[in-house]
Amino acid sequence: MQLAGKQFLPRQRNFMVCFGAGLLFGIILINIGKSILLGETGLFDEYTLSHMKYMTVDSNALFCYILRKRMSRMLILAVLSSTYLGLIICMGAAFWYGMSAGTFLAALSLRYGLKGILLAVISLFPHYLLYVPAILLLLIWCEELFRGIYVRGEMNAQDRGFLLKKAGRLLVILAVAGAGCLLEGYLNPYLLLGFLKIF
Repeated sequence: MQLAGKQFLPRQRNFMVCFGAGLLFGIILINIGKSILLGETGLFDEYTLSHMKYMTVDSNALFCYILRKRMSRMLILAVLSSTYLGLIICMGAAFWYGMSAGTFLAALSLRYGLKGILLAVISLFPHYLLYVPAILLLLIWCEELFRGIYVRGEMNAQDRGFLLKKAGRLLVILAVAGAGCLLEGYLNPYLLLGFLKIF
């Protein structure tokens, strides 16, 4: 158990570095191109937000859409991690998540200041409390699978116990993400719409 913990922390740190680099890149990107991205495209402008205030939400349809979208992306990442480019793909995914977060936060903060940051927090609450650990655990799972298949000296991917253990952990990760989808589909829209009415 102690050895597993020692392996877990460096792998977690690697993905956090990629995420942080993506976050910084996203913030810089928005600041450099803000005249186009915020001015000409109307990204998160008041017109869009004012129309969102009066939206009606079909929670069942939204949940099904989110579940299909999130699960398919996670499964695709899991499958791609078994290829020769698996580790690069995982690092790229961490960078992409960071860049998405950076552009999202920077765009809202530049347009609305402190209110924009609050809007960003409400937009991500509470489902990202589950998504963040699920995605981080998935990336670590993908790296372990990649190393189990391609790196000598680690567990053989043909070992049945290894595969069953990996499958069980993947199901737990997907279950956590699925719970996040429930929160995003059934709870977050009402929190977001309620906040927009006083925004």
